[in-house]
Amino acid sequence: MHDLGGPSGDSTAPVLIFSHATGLHGQVWKPMASILNGQFHCVAVDLRGHGLSELPPAGTLGWSGMADDILAALDGNGFPAGACHGIGHSMGGAALVLAAARRTGAFRTLWLYEPVIIPADTWPLSDTENPMSERAARRRDRFDSLEQAYEHYRSKAPLDQLHPDALRAYVEGGFAPTRDAAVTLRCRPSTEAEVFRQAPASGAWEALASLELPVAVVAGRSDGPGPGSIARAIAEALTGGILMDHSGVGHFGPLEDPKGMAADAAAWVQKHPW
Repeated sequence: MHDLGGPSGDSTAPVLIFSHATGLHGQVWKPMASILNGQFHCVAVDLRGHGLSELPPAGTLGWSGMADDILAALDGNGFPAGACHGIGHSMGGAALVLAAARRTGAFRTLWLYEPVIIPADTWPLSDTENPMSERAARRRDRFDSLEQAYEHYRSKAPLDQLHPDALRAYVEGGFAPTRDAAVTLRCRPSTEAEVFRQAPASGAWEALASLELPVAVVAGRSDGPGPGSIARAIAEALTGGILMDHSGVGHFGPLEDPKGMAADAAAWVQKHPW
């Protein structure tokens, strides 16, 4: 877990737990949390195989395991005591749904930016046809320095869309030094590829109907098939779901526009006090 700050001396402040997308890590939420931590206690988690979290022995990269990680964070020593709200992006949003379905009352609300939640029987990709997984497996995983990695991503899609502060947080938290003074990705390309392969079997769609809490499903601009295209269906499948549209940003919305997304999330949480 990463404690991203909160109101000084206020142990009753609402808690926001941030859950990241595939291939990212908890520290990418720093720019958004820096805007929110005057009102809320902000905590981010590195899901298994991402950031500083290693894979558990014989551990699975199925998305149910990501929900296990979130619940373990909630149960961890020192987790803030205030009412908890989940803030999720892409796979991290699906993991929050699975965690909330497994533990009623764990969250007051969820705010989910383009969560990857698709009925298994309508999943557009098969086990043998998954371009996201194939691209992840081919990712460059080594650079001479953090600065070289930053400059590489700054000029290459899709991470060129990120706010500079979010991209810097991704690079600084996402790479480990090597013995020869280079840097290498903490989330291995093979790990990222396997997480993408596990998406159709997440079970998150089936979990939606069991949620009895307010859920904001946030969608960016329509860029064709993708998580944003099914956001309305997700909201409609929820008892307490509401759809929010933000056409000015793409699938990396919380990392593209931390200020705007922070204002949106804060307004959502403030509508649902404990």
